[in-house]
Amino acid sequence: MSILNRIAANLRLMFRRPVRMQCAALCYRFKKKSAAPELLLITSRDTGRWVIPKGWPMEGKLCHEAAAREAYEEAGVKGEAGAERIGFYMYDKGMHHGLKVQCIVQVYPIVVLDMLKNFPEKGSRKIEWVTFDEAAKRVAEPMLKDLILDFEKRLLATMHPAPQSMAR
Repeated sequence: MSILNRIAANLRLMFRRPVRMQCAALCYRFKKKSAAPELLLITSRDTGRWVIPKGWPMEGKLCHEAAAREAYEEAGVKGEAGAERIGFYMYDKGMHHGLKVQCIVQVYPIVVLDMLKNFPEKGSRKIEWVTFDEAAKRVAEPMLKDLILDFEKRLLATMHPAPQSMAR
């Protein structure tokens, strides 16, 4: 390795930013007539990509509580947040002045009970209810795609448990 390559590698290590953590809400509900599950997607304010509600941890709140708060602020969601993480994904978050930081996003399920008409970020994002397959197609992050599809499988398994053996 040339001296310039070693210097460049050392500089990259020196300026590497630590991974930051965010809390996210995987918001879902069941259609009234068919009971089919749907997933809530929103657009990001800066790029317009399809994402799930997420944000930075909040002082005095557990991560699932912060995720529920973000779902309310970004999409007007009211529901029951699960305290157990269903997974995580990673992405590079664009910050001011072109800086990017790597984020690990802890994801918590929220079963949506109500959608409010007025909420803090109303009008600044698109909000859509879609199938889990459609949601996986729309999001950009590969780990989030997998998490969405895995959660749907787990959700459907709880709705239609495997048949018990009749033999005793």
